[in-house]
Amino acid sequence: MSNQRFASIWDAIEDTQEVAENMKLRSTLMTALRHHIVHAKMSQAEAAKIFGVTQPRVSDLMRGKINVFGLDALVNMAAAAGLHIEMRVLEPA
Repeated sequence: MSNQRFASIWDAIEDTQEVAENMKLRSTLMTALRHHIVHAKMSQAEAAKIFGVTQPRVSDLMRGKINVFGLDALVNMAAAAGLHIEMRVLEPA
């Protein structure tokens, strides 16, 4: 067994760096959206109305079903929730 170290779990489990980077962004947005819902004490139905999606879609979000969400959909939901998104692009070390 290898003692290889990774910067994130996504780097360890995804086949390509491109997929790992996409998953990192998606997981960050999902976590922020879940936190927003819990912190605001919203029901899933209330969150769905604000985000412009269905309640089952919010249920998928709350249950962490990352594979059913694209990056665009999560950005749109975050913007609808009034969240401000910032992105940094870093040069390789």
